[in-house]
Amino acid sequence: MRSAEQILREATTIAVVGASRDARKTAHSVPLAIQRRGWRIIPVNPYADEIFGVKAYRSLADIPEPVDFVNVFRPSRDATQVVKDAIAIGAPAVWLQQDIVSPEGRALAEAAGVDYVEDTCIAVVRAVHAISGPRIP
Repeated sequence: MRSAEQILREATTIAVVGASRDARKTAHSVPLAIQRRGWRIIPVNPYADEIFGVKAYRSLADIPEPVDFVNVFRPSRDATQVVKDAIAIGAPAVWLQQDIVSPEGRALAEAAGVDYVEDTCIAVVRAVHAISGPRIP
């Protein structure tokens, strides 16, 4: 299993489940900050057509391309289903944001060979490890 730092360093495209249109929410400000650092963010929100200036998708299954990992801004009670959906699209990693945990989701990810991070903020990992953004050839 890769560490959170490795997952972020190796990523270019991140699907964000629960991305918010509300700039006051961390589900908006955190992915936006990551986008501004150079990662490609694909928002997943069934109630939005566009977030962060890019097309939003209703579900992970609707995204027409591979993603490097799925970042989750949904309550813990929803996380297991998001992990199942991430496995279904072939995502190599799932990352649950701070305060989001799912023992069942972890077990499913591990059984599927999917890297798994929970209860960890992507922006904190980026800052602590001074990750400047993806290296795009």
